[in-house]
Amino acid sequence: MREGVTNRGGVAGEGSATRTPVKTFQAYLPPAHRTYSCIHCRAHLASHDELISKSFQGSQGRAYLFNSVVNVGCGPAEERVLLTGLHAVADIYCECCKTMLGWKYEYAFESSQKYKEGKFIIELAHMVKENGWD
Repeated sequence: MREGVTNRGGVAGEGSATRTPVKTFQAYLPPAHRTYSCIHCRAHLASHDELISKSFQGSQGRAYLFNSVVNVGCGPAEERVLLTGLHAVADIYCECCKTMLGWKYEYAFESSQKYKEGKFIIELAHMVKENGWD
């Protein structure tokens, strides 16, 4: 993972000193790997290698469970009753465009659900596949 890399904006018009706004990401995943990105701003979110399961349900439909993610901010944890029982979860959002993506499992109250702790749910409605999915 390359951190601290930024994309530089080009000049908006010839002879103009005004720069076009350019989005920069906190982290970039290796370009040779299959990645999932934010559908709204294309910020990298996760490597396919971090995918744990495709059989999760988010608040807006299907969702994937990931071991780790990048370019994601985390809100405060709160207790919610989900399909698999009571969990303490924190909403996660894209650091670049602030779109709500899913949540992070902070704590599972049932022993059979402990494997989710520290993992991330991202809803399919908010991500797109990039790099080498052919």
